[in-house]
Amino acid sequence: MRDSNGEVLRYVALSSDITDKVRSDELIWRQANFDFLTDLPNRYMFHDRLEQELRKSHRERSLLALLFIDLDRFKEVNDTLGHQIGDRLLVEAAARISRCVRESDTVARLGGDEFTVILTQLADTSDVERVALQVIAALAEPYVFETDFAYVTASIGITLYPQDSADIEQLLRNADQAMYAAKNAGRNRLSYFTPALQESARYRLRLVNDLRGALQERQFSVYFQPILELVGGRVVKAEALLRWEHPELGIIDPQEFIPLAEETGLILSIGDWVFREAARWAKRWAGLGSHDLQVSVNMSPVQFHSDTPLVSDWLGHLQTLGVSESCISVEITEGLLLNALPTVTDKLLAFRDAGIQVAIDDFGTGYSALSYLKRFDIDYLKIDRSFVHNLEHDSHDLALSEAIVSMAHKLGLQVVAEGVETEVQRRRLADIGCDYGQGYLFSKPLPADDFEQYLLGVGAPRTG
Repeated sequence: MRDSNGEVLRYVALSSDITDKVRSDELIWRQANFDFLTDLPNRYMFHDRLEQELRKSHRERSLLALLFIDLDRFKEVNDTLGHQIGDRLLVEAAARISRCVRESDTVARLGGDEFTVILTQLADTSDVERVALQVIAALAEPYVFETDFAYVTASIGITLYPQDSADIEQLLRNADQAMYAAKNAGRNRLSYFTPALQESARYRLRLVNDLRGALQERQFSVYFQPILELVGGRVVKAEALLRWEHPELGIIDPQEFIPLAEETGLILSIGDWVFREAARWAKRWAGLGSHDLQVSVNMSPVQFHSDTPLVSDWLGHLQTLGVSESCISVEITEGLLLNALPTVTDKLLAFRDAGIQVAIDDFGTGYSALSYLKRFDIDYLKIDRSFVHNLEHDSHDLALSEAIVSMAHKLGLQVVAEGVETEVQRRRLADIGCDYGQGYLFSKPLPADDFEQYLLGVGAPRTG
């Protein structure tokens, strides 16, 4: 402050403590950019850093790699040990990944059990593979939490800049597709993005989109493959098999579209339709004199895990049609019986109580839950075709098949051999006491009308 002559009389200073505001702003910024659980950059910060690193790589004409990491079977940890242990595992996994890379690289958590790594200024693609293998090895080490132990592995997808793409979103899609390729190849491994993966992803997306309207547009049909007595040759059962005839792509392999139907949940409506078709034909064939013919329907684990009143709906439909419950059976995979949740257990027991028989398909190829065979009153085991295929030349497969038959019979179960293609296979299976056979030796899967002719003895067994 100055007087009339301009001389300074005093100074006045104003101040404000902004410590709390700075801290608050820093907290808000951190919450917006970093994952609260692992303290890694989140999806937003990851995008920002990837954009910066792409610009830098473009200027320096250097190689950049993007790794997409997904923990295998992490959901099982949450389901068995609880979400608290699951969160601790994610924190430890984040630390292990971070220890495998340089400080200049970026490790981020996109959400759930998905992580990404940006590797910059690489001299060669071999550097990428070395880091990825280190991450896989580190994540596969056991996780110890006081008295609990957990084991998970990781699938990693890798894409490179600028070889694969210069677009951020495309690079992310590339890495994601490569990661799923690693999972499909058996998990606990890495996979590089390729143009073939891109084409496969486009084809898969088209199938998913077209699958949504396939049922309404009557593109599905049910074929039936007979199951015969190995000794008497009488047809006693038939397996209902779903077929999809795409109007433009032709016949789609079930191994392609069934997993997609399971992933999207469409298997619930499709599976219900298959059951109703099977029941409709079972009624017709019973009226033709095949009173003891049983039609089996494959059931997806998704159907068992759903909350729909599946068993009561199916039983009500059978009663409306006037079809005996013994005319229908269901086929499940043995993996469904491992750590069966109440929803699975309740449905299996409901089938048993209703008189609908249950068969385990592809027996011997998964985790054999032998203790559950009696608990759920399993009625049939179906020996997988991989055993039957080598019966003529491999004594080990013959011994394994004989052991399965012997064990099943001692437990009161009957046995169906799948994939019987030669008379020698049929004879050897009959010699070890196997009850029934299914395969091209007897007939390929047939449209319902053709199968009816087969039943009546008008059409000869199809072998082609």
